[in-house]
Amino acid sequence: MTGPNPTTTTNARICPDCDGFASARVTLGGRDRHGHLRTITAHCRACHGTGTLPVRRFRATDWEVAA
Repeated sequence: MTGPNPTTTTNARICPDCDGFASARVTLGGRDRHGHLRTITAHCRACHGTGTLPVRRFRATDWEVAA
């Protein structure tokens, strides 16, 4: 292969609480004096606004090692 090396893929999983839609704009109702809607950004509490969670690493327990 003469081209650049392919990048490695990360095994991040989609957040089960927000299904990957980690941030949302929420209107507070009403408008400011310039006519713009007043909004806030709400982030998912589980993934902190990233949309993904790290891959779980399972450790061998004493029970699995003994089996």
